[in-house]
Amino acid sequence: MAGSSSRNHRTSGAAAHLTEPRWVRWGLIALTLGFLGLFLIVPLAAVFTEALGRGWSAYTGAISTPDTLSAVRLTLVAAGVAVPLNLVFGVAAGWAIAKFQFPGKNVLLTLIDLPFAVSPVIAGLIFVLLFGRQGWFGPWLAEHGIRIVFSVPGIILATIFVSFPFVAREIIPVMQAMGRDEEEAARVLGANGLQTFLRVTLPNIKWGLLYGVLLCNARAMGEFGAVSVVSGKIRGETNTLPLHVEILYNEYQFQAAFAAASLLALLAIVTLVLKTIVERHVGRTTVQPGTATDTLS
Repeated sequence: MAGSSSRNHRTSGAAAHLTEPRWVRWGLIALTLGFLGLFLIVPLAAVFTEALGRGWSAYTGAISTPDTLSAVRLTLVAAGVAVPLNLVFGVAAGWAIAKFQFPGKNVLLTLIDLPFAVSPVIAGLIFVLLFGRQGWFGPWLAEHGIRIVFSVPGIILATIFVSFPFVAREIIPVMQAMGRDEEEAARVLGANGLQTFLRVTLPNIKWGLLYGVLLCNARAMGEFGAVSVVSGKIRGETNTLPLHVEILYNEYQFQAAFAAASLLALLAIVTLVLKTIVERHVGRTTVQPGTATDTLS
């Protein structure tokens, strides 16, 4: 017992020696909190202070104008189309990359990361070059009465482009960690491809999938650069909520601009709360061997 206690004492002493001094730890904590306060809490508080500065009636009046409601609807439409499409793409790309070996696999991974490396403004200019009146496909589209740039389809395309990596990038590591053993066991037990996905793969990736969808939705609703280039900023028609905030601010309608910005801030807060909940579930959830046989039996 004495030897054990002495070994424990030496171990705790070594651990204490390896630990940073108390002033370093508290200094790092204070620096982190100060940075968050300066660049996150203070701007967020300023948005809501300015938005509610003239009272609740002025706030509700600012967010219920026809132009603001139109911007909210268009933002929801763009996200409502982009997120499901990116969900399908992310699952397909994640399945292909994590489960199979094929030529061009690394190229596909690189292309998935492309929106992270390319400026959104450049992405918007690419769509103008492709689908604008003087673009590669512009004359053909004009002949057939199809309008993409400076209309809703262009906004949706730009939103899809800037947000499509998030789902794939979240579920690829999860699928790689899961391996193929459970899915192969399910096939041996007689499950077809759809049954294997719904009853084996999906339960194992569901939290990573939800996490990716949340990030994708937040990016889709908050995108500014690419949408600004392809939308034309037509008030009441092609203005998303971020563009509407910019127009109001440039017109010196500060209270209305901050009121509209508060809607985006609320979206960010809700996304952060949901993200934290999902992260806790992801931390607690692990791939357990035998799930396939238990699920299908």
